[in-house]
Formats: sequence, C-alpha cells, structure tokens
Amino acid sequence: MKTYATRREFLEGAAAVVAGGSVAGVARAVETNAAEGDLSGKKVFRAGAYAADITPETLPVVVNGSFLERTANRVSDRLHARCLVLDDGTTRLAIAVIDTCVLAQGVVDEIKRRASEATGIPGSHILISATHTHSAPSLAMCLGSRPDEAYVKYLPGRVVEGIAQAVKNLTPARIGWTTIDVPEGTNCRRWITRSDRMGTDPFGEKSVRAMMHPGYQNPNYVGPAGPTDPSMSVIAVQTVAGKPIAVLANYSMHYYGASPLSADYYGAFAERIKQLVGAQNADAAGQQPEFVGIMSQGTSGDLHYHPYHEPKNCWNGLGHYADTMAQKAFAAYKTIDYRDWVPLAAAEKRLTLRRRLCDKDRLVWAEEIVERMDGRAPKNRPEVYAVEQVELHKDPVRTFGLLAFRIGSLALVAIPCEVFGVTGLKIKAQSPIETTVNFELANGYEGYIPPPEQHKLGGYTTWAARSAALEVNAEPKIVDAVLGLLEEVSGKPRRKHTDTHGPYAQAVLKSKPMAFWRMGELRGPVAHDCSGNEHHGRYEDGVAFYLEGPSAESSSGAFCGEGQVNRCPHFAGGRMKTSADGLGESYSVEGWVFSGLPNDARAITGYFFSRGADGDQQAQGDHLGIAGTSGGEPGQLVFYNGNVLRETLFGGPPLSPRTWYHVVLVRDGKKVAVYLDGKVVISGEAQSVSLGGTEQWFVGGRNDGFAGLEGKLDEVALYDRLLTPDEVVAHFHAANLP
Repeated sequence: MKTYATRREFLEGAAAVVAGGSVAGVARAVETNAAEGDLSGKKVFRAGAYAADITPETLPVVVNGSFLERTANRVSDRLHARCLVLDDGTTRLAIAVIDTCVLAQGVVDEIKRRASEATGIPGSHILISATHTHSAPSLAMCLGSRPDEAYVKYLPGRVVEGIAQAVKNLTPARIGWTTIDVPEGTNCRRWITRSDRMGTDPFGEKSVRAMMHPGYQNPNYVGPAGPTDPSMSVIAVQTVAGKPIAVLANYSMHYYGASPLSADYYGAFAERIKQLVGAQNADAAGQQPEFVGIMSQGTSGDLHYHPYHEPKNCWNGLGHYADTMAQKAFAAYKTIDYRDWVPLAAAEKRLTLRRRLCDKDRLVWAEEIVERMDGRAPKNRPEVYAVEQVELHKDPVRTFGLLAFRIGSLALVAIPCEVFGVTGLKIKAQSPIETTVNFELANGYEGYIPPPEQHKLGGYTTWAARSAALEVNAEPKIVDAVLGLLEEVSGKPRRKHTDTHGPYAQAVLKSKPMAFWRMGELRGPVAHDCSGNEHHGRYEDGVAFYLEGPSAESSSGAFCGEGQVNRCPHFAGGRMKTSADGLGESYSVEGWVFSGLPNDARAITGYFFSRGADGDQQAQGDHLGIAGTSGGEPGQLVFYNGNVLRETLFGGPPLSPRTWYHVVLVRDGKKVAVYLDGKVVISGEAQSVSLGGTEQWFVGGRNDGFAGLEGKLDEVALYDRLLTPDEVVAHFHAANLP
C-alpha cells in the first residue's frame, strides 16, 4: 500500500480514488495513513534506519580520490549506505550517507527517482551525501580517474533498498540533538606560502600563494589560509520506549586515509559508536539493539586532521582517530534531551552558474596534449588539467540543486560541492534556525567552491577543472541561496552576523576612537568601523578572512563576548585602506599584530600601520613595522617616515614570530612614542610630512606596497588625539592575555 509524504498528497490521492469509484481504496488509504499518525488526530513522530551493504561484488574496481586513476582488487572493510528516514505524520524525510568519494549528478538522480517510486518520498525530501572516503569505487569523473561503469550501475539499487528498508523500519520514535566542539580533530590543510616561496600551477605560472598539505612546521609557509569548523553535531533517534535506533553525527574533517576498498574512518566510527551505544543499552541477556551509526561529512574542503603547526601528526592511526571521535560523540549523545514530536519541512532550489574557462592559447595547448593521449587516461598532472580544460569548454554552464531540511529547531543543509570551513561557519552564523548542520558533497558533485578572496591566493582548489570550475563568485551565491532555503523552511529571516564586545573592545570604545575596526568580517571587501563614525575601510585582494585572533583559545571573552571566537584577517599581499581625513599631526593608533615570517626573512619583516598617499613611490608619511635585516635588530619595532626624510627609529625586544602583541603608536608633532604590550619601547623624534589632504590610512602594509605584513592584525583603532600612557596600559590589561 502506497503511503504519502504529506497530508496534501494523501488528500489528492484519496480524491483520485473516489473519482475512480473505489471507496474501498479510500478506506485502505485512510487506514494506512492513520496508522502512521497522519489522520489519527495525535501527532506521532516516527523514525527508521538501515545500513545497506554497497561493497562491490566484482573486483577489481576503479578508485578515485587521487590525481591519477588507480584500481583496487581487495576489500579492507565493507562499504555501506547508511539510511535514516524521519516522519512527523505529514512530512517524510530521507537521509542516505554513502561510503564514496563523490557522487555524480546522474547517480544521484537515478537513486532519487527509484527511491521515490519505491517509497513515495519526493526527491526534494531525499538527501544523499558522500562521506568522501578516498578509498571507494569511483562513481564520477574526478581529475585523472574515470567512473567505474559497472559500479555506477550497481550502486543505485542498493541505496534504494536501504532507503526502502528504513521506511519499513519506521516506528514511533523520539528525536534529539546536540553539538560539541572537537577542535583537536580538524585543522586547516590549506596554508599561505611566503611571498618569496610561491609555487607554480599546472599551467606553468607562478601563482600559488596558498596550497594544500604544507608539511609539519614547513618554514616555507606562513600560516593557515582559513578557519576550522570544530563543531560536531550529534543527532539521535530512539523508540518511545528508549531503544536506540540511530545516531547521525556530522563533522568537518576531509578523510583519514585507508587502503582501498575502505569506508575510511567513517565506517570505523559507525562501528565504534554502535558498540558504545549498544553496550549502554544491552538487555539483561546482553543482547544489543539493532542500531545504525552514521558519520557524515561537514564542510571540510580545506580541512584535514593534520596539525601542521605542530612538529608531527598526533594521531596513532585511523583506529585511534575513529575511536576518539566516537567517544566524543558518545559523551555528547548521553546528554541529549529528546522531543516526542517535531515538525519536518524541506525546500529545494535549482541554481545555474557558469564555469571558469581558459583563454584561447591555453585551450590550444590543452587540445594538443589531449590529441596525443589518444583516449587513454592521464598519466601526469599537466595531462589531467589539459583534459579538464577541453571538457570545461564542452560544458560551460552547470545547473544543480541545493536542499534544506528543517527538523524542529534543527536544520540540515545539502551542498553538492567541496565547501571550505569558513563557508560552513558563514551559513551557521547567519542561519535563522538555532542549530544548522552542513552536508557537503550532497546530491551531486560540482567541485570546490573557494570564497572569492581565496581564488586570489591560487592553489589546487582554485585550478580550473571539473573538480574546481565554478565561477569565482559561486561561493557567495550558494551561501545566499542556502540561507534563502533556511528562511523558507523556518519562516524566519536570516540572522545578521555581528561581533559582540568583550572588555577589551569596550575599553577601546570608551576611549572614543575616530575609527575602530574589529576586523572580524566573514568576507570582504568592507572593513566595518564600529565606532559609529562611519570610517569604514576596504580590503584589497590578498587577504584571507575569519582566522583566529588573540585569545581565540581563551574562554575569558576579553575581545568578544563569552561563547564567540575572536576573529581577524590574514594579510598575504593585500592591505586594508581608508581615508585619513581629519587626522592631524597629533594622533594615535593601536592594534594587535601577529607576524608569520621569521625576523631575518627579508630587509623589513613587515609594515603593519602606514599613513601617506596611496602608491607614493617615495613612501612619504608615517610607517610602523617590524625590522628585518636592513637595520636595527631583526624583530624590533621600526618607525620610518619615508624615502625623502629617511628618519628611522628602532626599539624594543625582538617580536617572536606567530605570537600576538599589542602595539600602540602615538605621534605628537615631531615626537614619536611606540608601546609594546603596554610599555614604551620607542621614544624619539621624526619629522612629519604634510601631504596636502591626499593621505590615506593603511593596515597590513605600507602606502607604496613595500614589505607588507605577512601575518594577522586585529582590533585596530585610530584616534585623532593622543592616547595617554594610562589608557594604553588599561587597554592592554583589558585583553587579559597571559
């Protein structure tokens, strides 16, 4: 007997049966749906789960997840499609998490079509996501790997069976969820290189300012190019009697790495959480309940488990990692409060975006290589990207689906791309629904979507291929569309992302700056002035956003309020600039500085505050930075007033790289004072330069672009008066840093 996803569908079906003259058919439909809580008058929530084995029956198979194609002829551990179906009595949602690297759109469409036919669940109510194991049979063309055609035909039927069995297993249930932070399990794997150590892309151009997997404490790299999302979401369903049905976890970590064929840590997590939950809920005879554990992929396009800031990997293999994550999830699971009923809703949107295509000269280069290959698979990186340029020109526009589920005050989002951690944080920060869980590589595969500023830094995730081809502004368009879906399913507007003011920010605002840039933006180009004076700045290209600022790992809440991480930009060739109108010869500026370069890396390690005319090759004005090898002691603070007057002041102890410092410059006519962590380290005189009203203020670099800071800046405040020594000390102590 067919069931119906919504009450409206049931009524339409019943009307059709009546029109055909079969009252008995209507009665059977009423009986079936009433048993499911649709028409009984009592709200009944139901859930069912099932793990379908999707291990290929015939070997060898093609495996993707590497630059070049490979095959596997053994099974290290079984692969599954872990399915969960939820039903609130009027709406039914299905989730299938599949042990695979990526899912081609055609495979997803086939699964949804057949699952809808088998269960009556609309395709818009089915979320199908890949775990992103790199050790499974290939279901899509990905760089140098072709799909395994036999497995492409085999998989859909097994997934449909899993969803259908989960529907059969529907039983009255309760649901609950929680989130915890597990920062030790995920790190940014995309790091910014030193400007003098840039790499070369597959097309022979020196364009790589950020790259994946830098190696542990590699001196050629400055620091991470983006933030992590350390949140692990744990969703649990149980029968009304308390028998566990399933736990669905979500975490943003790319994959661990396993010999194919393998479900990677996702499969090991599922087995371990099953053991933990089963042991807690075994009956008197020791029998464990039927249960499905699921680990799904969050937004890990630029994330991995490697702690590259440390000397070496801290994980003792996949088993250790999976067990640790399962233990974390289980601890969270035990705190969950369950709801007897929650409303369900789904919304879907189709989005059309262009792909980035190469110019005519590069296309000719690519076509010549492809012709010589004569239909064989690529054997090296240039061949991979030559094939990709040709294929992109054949298919320059993509249309794909985005999906949002509402489960009470919980939301699930499905994006068919490899999504950066910062993008996931954007969605969560602005979602109108209290708890939002992001699934990347869901309902298709459209490659990496770096935020626009990350395109400027280059690297693997920006190289045009079907694995990373969508237009530069794809990420903000997708984020906007997803937030629109969340508004639709919740009936609420998206939230506005704002910084809260902790004691440090409050102390600065109390001193009435003419501009105060908290610099916690999720994106550019505007640097917002929170002083109320509207002196907003503008970020140039070459800046990464939403990195961890000072006290990010502290619970003191000194910079932002409790519970909010203090954020800042990383400067990698760009600056933040604004007008210096109204700034006289007596002024002050303060902020927090973090240099990523060794102090002897270049003549000047980096300028971070600058006043002058933009592009003035004489660099006339006031400039504060960190000394290098050209004078003073490397790492000392240095004040310089330009190439005409050439007056230089040095002072203070050397600043340690990758360490936060509070720096204040006070200019009173010819007098210059510079404070480091509340103490005067420079006190002298230097002539000031009048530039006739053409002055601007720069953060992160000098006015002529020379020796910009390669590192982070935060909490920059500009004053049209002199800060007193007491104010400087008070501001520093308000930060409450060790």
